[in-house]
Amino acid sequence: MARHALLSVSDKRGLEDLARCLIEQHGFTVLSSGGTARSLAAAGLPVTPVADHTGAPEILGGRVKTLHPRIHGGILARPDEPADQADLARGGIPPIELVVVNLYPFQATVARPGVTWEEAIETIDIGGPAMVRGAAKNHSHVAVLTDPDQYGPYLEALAAGAIDAAYRRRLALAAFRHTGSYDAAIAGWLASQPGLADDAATAPGSLLLSLPRRQSLRYGENPHQPAVWYGHNDRGWGAARQLQGKELSYNNLIDLEAALTTVGRFPESEGPAAVVVKHTNPCGVAVGATAAEALARAIAADSVSAFGGIVALNSPLDGEGSSALEGLFLECLVAPHITAEARERLQSRTNLRLLELPTAVARPTGERQLRSILGGVLEQERDDSDDDPSTWQVVSQRAPSEAEWADLRFAWRVVRQVRSNAIVVARGGSTLGIGAGQMNRVGSASLALDAAGDQARGAVLASDGFFPFDDTVTEAGRRGIAAVIQPGGSRRDEESIAAADAARMAMVCTGRRHFLH
Repeated sequence: MARHALLSVSDKRGLEDLARCLIEQHGFTVLSSGGTARSLAAAGLPVTPVADHTGAPEILGGRVKTLHPRIHGGILARPDEPADQADLARGGIPPIELVVVNLYPFQATVARPGVTWEEAIETIDIGGPAMVRGAAKNHSHVAVLTDPDQYGPYLEALAAGAIDAAYRRRLALAAFRHTGSYDAAIAGWLASQPGLADDAATAPGSLLLSLPRRQSLRYGENPHQPAVWYGHNDRGWGAARQLQGKELSYNNLIDLEAALTTVGRFPESEGPAAVVVKHTNPCGVAVGATAAEALARAIAADSVSAFGGIVALNSPLDGEGSSALEGLFLECLVAPHITAEARERLQSRTNLRLLELPTAVARPTGERQLRSILGGVLEQERDDSDDDPSTWQVVSQRAPSEAEWADLRFAWRVVRQVRSNAIVVARGGSTLGIGAGQMNRVGSASLALDAAGDQARGAVLASDGFFPFDDTVTEAGRRGIAAVIQPGGSRRDEESIAAADAARMAMVCTGRRHFLH
């Protein structure tokens, strides 16, 4: 009996070579439909159209092609089940040994700007997933290929007579992942459409993710931890262009995310801003008249911690800006654009990873955050919205001066990007000291104030959460802090306000906290 393979693919990479080998070297009869059949025929290969095989022409404008018993019977029949073989014999249905299918490009379609609802819906594959799932279910007897990268290994195994049960099971796993990812992408797109978007109250009973494997990483947080990066090539960090340097590591990506999120608080329209991050915390943040000035000030804010750091800019890096990096070892730098002059000046630093990430994809919009915990996943809305200073309240006897207001707004943008308990001391558009991740707030304040030293006098202090006691405010007053910004809401707010008044400090309450765990 002739061997039958069914080929029906959207991604036609490697299709002709695969079909030619199957036909000429292994004696397969190839069944195919639509564009796949036309491509094979144009290459001079013998191909049996699915419509000829089934005796049923395509209908509904191509919506129904392969949904037929002569297709699915051939895929799902078990050679060791007499009833199945009797059904095949009665219908004159040949068994199908190999199914090669990849699906309509739904993800690519909905990623196009301006795609309509009708265009998206028509790109939802029906027959393809049915064939893939059928072949994967019957993997004991059928091999299923869903990715052109599988063709070469399959042909090698076929030539060696090594299409064994273990190999078919691996192919079945890849196939179910393929259809699962496809369905998740459709559900995700539908859920993002107006009127269908989920919120916490209407979240579905199960979480569906569709992220392609981008690459294996050298390791995770530590060398003994394997790690993989999943993501789309045209979104987020997948859209970044790496200009030089070693491959990005797990820790690089985590720190780059923290750096980009921090500098994203400062729109380029307001002028250049720069941040240096170490271990997901900003150690220096500053604005300036130029990228060079912003970089120099951000590095100077904590030059010791800046060693080995991650730098992000909200504006292009030019030649003058690159000069601010001289003598400083850095892991990565990301900017919306890096000029040819800057690249030339930095090209000798082969270990420095330089990345361009366009502003249009540098700040997430509408995405939700996921974090794994033991046995599950937590999901939350990103803390993305900008606070409105017009809603802030001056609660002290003295109101901030104009310069203090500017510093308070700057410090409040930064403190929300510092791991809580978080304290930021700043002045003149630059951080002077940052206290992050301490077990008590006064401990974080001491770190920030110690780092600021004498520069704390006349500076401002920001706290990501309220003050449970007046100790932090009292210590800030003793160090000469001029103004404080905090969410408020503590049962002991009056004590902290009284401490501010006693030190002639201005205090502003925002009414919103920004914990970052």
